[in-house]
Amino acid sequence: IFRLDMQVHLCFLILLCNIRSPRNPEQKIIKRVIALEGDIIKTIGYKKKYVKVPHGHIWVEGDHHGHSFDSNAFGPVSLGLLHARATHILWPPQRWQKLQPMLPPERKPLHREQE
Repeated sequence: IFRLDMQVHLCFLILLCNIRSPRNPEQKIIKRVIALEGDIIKTIGYKKKYVKVPHGHIWVEGDHHGHSFDSNAFGPVSLGLLHARATHILWPPQRWQKLQPMLPPERKPLHREQE
């Protein structure tokens, strides 16, 4: 994700990001960016079945649906909580690997605003 003229763009359709937890700003969590501001997403267990991601926000989800503390639990995330981009798994050593950007086909936004 990068900012250009105060707009957020998704590189390679998806990436993993390190955000400050909306419930506990001292805690950092790593989640997959599913949708950007203006996108309409079908949620998984959120209080609304469909959400249009508000300006200045992203929709993030963990890889373990139903067992993840993500936007389906707390809603869209303010870009101000975006801390970093996750690129590798370093611990434990037997899991060392580069993270690949991918978006499960069933989690693509239903509608994406044109830039």
